[in-house]
Amino acid sequence: MSWPHQTGVLPRRADCFRHRAGLAEALDTAIGNGTAGRCQVLSGVGGVGKTQLAAHHARCAWQAGEVDLLVWVTASSREAVIATYAQAAEETLGGPLSDPERAASAFLAWLHPRPPADGSNACRWLVVLDDVADPGHLRGLWPPSNPSGRTLVTTRRRDAALTGPERSLVEVGLFTPAEATTYLSDTLAVHGRHEAPEQLVALARDLGCLPLALSQAAAYLIDADLDCAAYRTRLADRNTTLNTLLPDPSGLPDDQAVTVTAAWSLSLDQANRTRPRNLARPVLQLAAMLDANGLPTRVLTSPPALAYLTDQRAATPPYGHTCEPPQTTAEETTGTLRTLHRLNLIDHTPKSPHRAIRVHQLIQRAVRDNLPAGHIESCARAAADALMAVWPEVDRDTALAHVLRANAETLRGVAEDALWRPGPHPLLLRTAQSLGESGQVTTARDYLRRLVDTSYSRLGPDHPHTLNARRNLAWWQGEAGDPTGAVATLTGLLSHQRQLLGPDHPGPLSTRSDLGHWQRYAGDTAGAVTTFALLLTDQQRLLGPDHPDTLITRHALAHCQARNGDYAVGAKGLAELLPRLQETLGAEHPITLLTRHDLAFWQSKASGDTTRAVTALAQLLPDMERVLGPEHHHAQITRSNLANFQGEAGDVAGAVTTLNALLADRKRILGAEHPRTLLTCSDLIRWQAHTEDPTRASEAFTELLEKMQQVLGPDHPTTLKTRGYLARFRGETGRAAAP
Repeated sequence: MSWPHQTGVLPRRADCFRHRAGLAEALDTAIGNGTAGRCQVLSGVGGVGKTQLAAHHARCAWQAGEVDLLVWVTASSREAVIATYAQAAEETLGGPLSDPERAASAFLAWLHPRPPADGSNACRWLVVLDDVADPGHLRGLWPPSNPSGRTLVTTRRRDAALTGPERSLVEVGLFTPAEATTYLSDTLAVHGRHEAPEQLVALARDLGCLPLALSQAAAYLIDADLDCAAYRTRLADRNTTLNTLLPDPSGLPDDQAVTVTAAWSLSLDQANRTRPRNLARPVLQLAAMLDANGLPTRVLTSPPALAYLTDQRAATPPYGHTCEPPQTTAEETTGTLRTLHRLNLIDHTPKSPHRAIRVHQLIQRAVRDNLPAGHIESCARAAADALMAVWPEVDRDTALAHVLRANAETLRGVAEDALWRPGPHPLLLRTAQSLGESGQVTTARDYLRRLVDTSYSRLGPDHPHTLNARRNLAWWQGEAGDPTGAVATLTGLLSHQRQLLGPDHPGPLSTRSDLGHWQRYAGDTAGAVTTFALLLTDQQRLLGPDHPDTLITRHALAHCQARNGDYAVGAKGLAELLPRLQETLGAEHPITLLTRHDLAFWQSKASGDTTRAVTALAQLLPDMERVLGPEHHHAQITRSNLANFQGEAGDVAGAVTTLNALLADRKRILGAEHPRTLLTCSDLIRWQAHTEDPTRASEAFTELLEKMQQVLGPDHPTTLKTRGYLARFRGETGRAAAP
């Protein structure tokens, strides 16, 4: 026979084929890199472009004269591999061989290294095994290691059996955003279509930069004569399935055989047949409800998730009405995640525990599209239950809290109706609480405004969830810098609750507690004392003296009494309360820790002993940060007051150092214009003024005061406090009094 020779047909080059950053180079540089470079396995999710990359590499090697024999094998089954090997044997060894198995063995034997009989150079060969569906199909059929030959494999799998000392894995990822946008632009331009660059960028993002999805979406746009904006609107419609936004099989571009969703369906069927059977599909259904960018494994191994998985397996053979499956275990679920990972349907990386499970957004969409009618609701509720099961009561781990909020928001976006039926899910309010406690107080307030409106329309104004959401909204109004607005919201809510529930119901009692809190921050300290005193009388009558709510009100009353000028009375009340809190609620309860803080603060104010306050707060701060987290507002208040007491005790440098670090954290967490951030700026300037040029300090105070008046208003407590600082500073330096 004549050389060079090709067996099998390479897929034609895709229109607007794009060179992938780094991948072609990775294949090219492997030539001559030893046995590990002789066999390369291109692995990636279905639709990522592995076949086109392998075909491009084979075509370039052929055209450059680098191979004498090129064999392209469509390796979707063992029989297909044997048939192509037998064909290659017939063409290279001469004459038909009756037994395909023997012919394949003869061909593989011929590929082994050996000196040519005539002394010529050895045959340079390249065997491409495209779309290996199961590593077991290649048992005994791997081409041998040969200095003159190379093997290239494409597969959606990433089993350990595919790699080893003589095989290297090449992960084929998505297009970069720039590559995806350019691909769309070039493909549409071939057909005379030109779209706004921002729409192309957005469509590439909506399709997750997946090459096959991009090519099929472009074909659909052209055939349906749609622009990108209209297509994106349809894509965002949860009532429209992904399949209806792709070409039918007869209109697929680039000789593609199946739609992108069909390619994933085959992989999922294979995963579902793997032991433990019938578990891969429901596991992926749960993951499809949550954030594509990652979720913790323990969400899917939580008791609510395991209960859902057990129920779903009960509906599949061999189980039925008369034969129930055993309870699904966490170990089985983790094993199934590994199966899904091996088939490139998910990325499972346990070393990144907060985002251990990632699923491409279009795979999620395809899985949700195929949920049976009505099933999305039970799946969504199970996902919500699973998130609540792993969500700590206190968000000490801020990175975990961020991931859980992202998953809750994704779930709300894809199945919001399910979170309101049969009743509102606790996840809705837990998300708001976490947002606020992370310092995103404005976002928490805006989230709760939307939640209140939704609750009004779905449940009505008198529903307990609506009332509770209004109370939460008032709290984060105040935290966002509007204590007066919080008082107004709570006053209206309290009137509604008393008419609806009566004055002694727990709802009005809780609202009165919040009302007293925000009265104090709004500047009405005397009103807050009255509110808490009346509330304490009612709680002692209704709940008893040792009920947690009663103890919390005792703390609030003592604090407000001190804030109103009765330092000794407030400190005495806190000192009497602290042992009861430690005994009843525990030494690490948030209110116990806060009472320790307030006691140190007001004892110092009553006695003038700032050194004692520094010692007490320095001992408290590690407990605060360990229990509540360093970004919790109580921990940050403790840092703030510790700094001020340091300065008053004579350690001005320590105060400045503490406040500089706190200011950076508050700007990052709360934003530059939050009242607490501005107050920290004020405190920092106050102590810097002790060591800096008086003119510079006066200018800094004046500039900050102007900003506070613009952002907070002239009568905000923080503005008034800063005005007092400035007046005192000018008095101490002999300058004109503040206006």
